[in-house]
Amino acid sequence: MFKHPVLLGIVGVLTVLALAAGKSPFPVLVAAVAAYLILAIGVVMLGGLARPVPAPLPPGELRKVRLLYRCSICGTEVRMTAANDEDPEPPRHCLEDMDLVAPTME
Repeated sequence: MFKHPVLLGIVGVLTVLALAAGKSPFPVLVAAVAAYLILAIGVVMLGGLARPVPAPLPPGELRKVRLLYRCSICGTEVRMTAANDEDPEPPRHCLEDMDLVAPTME
C-alpha cells in the first residue's frame, strides 16, 4: 500500500527505542503501526498538493469575457471570465436565468 522506507526506518528506530526502554510490546507495536499510517497518509496528501498545474487549454477554445450576472430573486452575483460563445447563455440560479448587470471593467 504505502512504501516509504524513510518513514518505516523512523518508526522502526522509535519502536526499538521504546522496547529497549522496557515498554510493553503490544502497545508499542500498535502505536508504531498507527504512527506509520498517519505519517504515510500525510506524505501522500502532501504529494498530491505538489502536482504541477495542468497545461492551459489550446487558444481559441475559450475566449475571455467579463460579464457580471445577478439573480433577480436572491441577489447573488456571478462574474463570468471565460466563455466558448460570442454571447454566452446566462447562468441559472434559484431555477431562473440570471440578469446581465454590466460588463465589469478591470
